[in-house]
Amino acid sequence: MGCAKGRAFVCHYYPPCPNPDLTMGTSKHTDPPFLTILLQDQIGGLQICRNNKWIDVQPVEGSFIINIGDLLQMVSNDEFKSVEHRVLVNKIGPRISVACFFSGIAVPAKIYEPIKELISEAKVPLYKEFTVFDYINNFYSRPIGKSGLDDFRLQN
Repeated sequence: MGCAKGRAFVCHYYPPCPNPDLTMGTSKHTDPPFLTILLQDQIGGLQICRNNKWIDVQPVEGSFIINIGDLLQMVSNDEFKSVEHRVLVNKIGPRISVACFFSGIAVPAKIYEPIKELISEAKVPLYKEFTVFDYINNFYSRPIGKSGLDDFRLQN
């Protein structure tokens, strides 16, 4: 499917914050790509949302964090779910992380849709087809906290 064809590396730098209760590092969101591989330092600050509660992701030296993204959720027809997460700032630091996003084929435009083998009469497609470009345009124009997949979900 070319899920690993488009790649981007992003480095995040969060300086120490004297009043971490007054600011947010990164607001809650899900990642757009198929997968995100994250290397974080030992400072911490990454949280995931599970059962409407924020849980700290404790750094483990030498390990990577793998996040399922929205595009994998879509092609898997919700068999896999993208993880909502955020980053808190700390008094200590700086906090540094490096993320590799695997976003699929954007040029030339490739249409992605739920994998046909995961579709049946009992499990209808949950999303309409779209390109990476369509999704990314929608992702960056949506309100904070709204899923990038909402506008592509079929009403079944």
